[in-house]
Amino acid sequence: MSEDSRLSSAEGGIRTLQDKRPLKRRHDGDEDESLSPNKKRDTGEGHSQKVATHYNSLQECGLVERSRSRIVHMRNFNNWLKSVLIGEILDMVRRDRREVCVLDLGCGKGGDLLKWRKGRISRLVCADIAAVSVEQCQQRYNDMKKRSHPNERIFTAEFITADCSRELLSEKLSDPELQFDVCSCQFVYHYSFESQQQAETMLRNACEKLRPGGFFIGTTPDAYELVKRLEQSESNSFGNDVYRVTFQKKGDYSLFGCQYDFNLEGVVDVPEFLVYFPLFVEMAKKYNMRLVYRKTFQQFFEEKIKDERNKSLMQRMQALEQYPATDREGLVCDGEGEYEHAEKRARSTGVSLPLGTLSRSEWEATSIYLVFVFEKIA
Repeated sequence: MSEDSRLSSAEGGIRTLQDKRPLKRRHDGDEDESLSPNKKRDTGEGHSQKVATHYNSLQECGLVERSRSRIVHMRNFNNWLKSVLIGEILDMVRRDRREVCVLDLGCGKGGDLLKWRKGRISRLVCADIAAVSVEQCQQRYNDMKKRSHPNERIFTAEFITADCSRELLSEKLSDPELQFDVCSCQFVYHYSFESQQQAETMLRNACEKLRPGGFFIGTTPDAYELVKRLEQSESNSFGNDVYRVTFQKKGDYSLFGCQYDFNLEGVVDVPEFLVYFPLFVEMAKKYNMRLVYRKTFQQFFEEKIKDERNKSLMQRMQALEQYPATDREGLVCDGEGEYEHAEKRARSTGVSLPLGTLSRSEWEATSIYLVFVFEKIA
């Protein structure tokens, strides 16, 4: 069954583009009614402020504290996935360019700084709505430079506090002529789908300054999967002891402003918005962006883990926990049935235990996400 068929049958109603006619191009500031038959009017900066306040209030914790988290391996798994994605894209860019410039759109506290360092980029611009997060990101960068080897060339960096769904980064750059080879937007773009104007502004910031041949990459919740799980639930909510998603109602999923509350243990507790991916793809064409691929986390994992380098990286990053547990380390979860899938896999494939896995609850939580890669064509 095709993706659009699954959308209409199993998920009960994210609205498709009206009669699939081509999207009308618009001038800046004009609204395009063909994009959003149930368009939600932008009511101000209330939600953006909630996002900024939430991430500003998150406390920076050390490795020891993070290792005690119920979702430590899931977080490592997501970090491994980003590492593989970023590494492969930088390898592609470096085939044609020695000097690589990157925009980290929604940089947070700088969780990807080491990835950019490993990728040997030349210049980085970090932008985020949360001022405290940007300050911590800049401090991480300064600390990284101080600890680096004298002969190591560390990329130069610029830090911008801005609501990238409402403000143009091109007006805030120290060099207005700067162009990027990669824009990375990790677990962020869905916040902009509160309104058409915000989604357009975020996309403009991501793509407008990309060079031809540059890439826009990211991770975001999969609207198809979220709606499918909602429709299968007996209430307006679904999840487990790791994550919880709550909608206001079922059956009406507008193209913009379709809000749900998302909670992930100790990391996220803030409203988000569905990103209807076919619409996302159409909007990106305005900036000459071609979709290279869209893959669920499971699809991406199953493909990339076949590479021995990625498998080795996963082991070093402790992205999976060992099952059964060793005498020294217990499992992150002792819930009933949380590791039955590992037992079944061992029996069905003949793989001997122990093996690397996540708990059932963590797999369910991480499988709501997808990976996307766009390329800018000339």
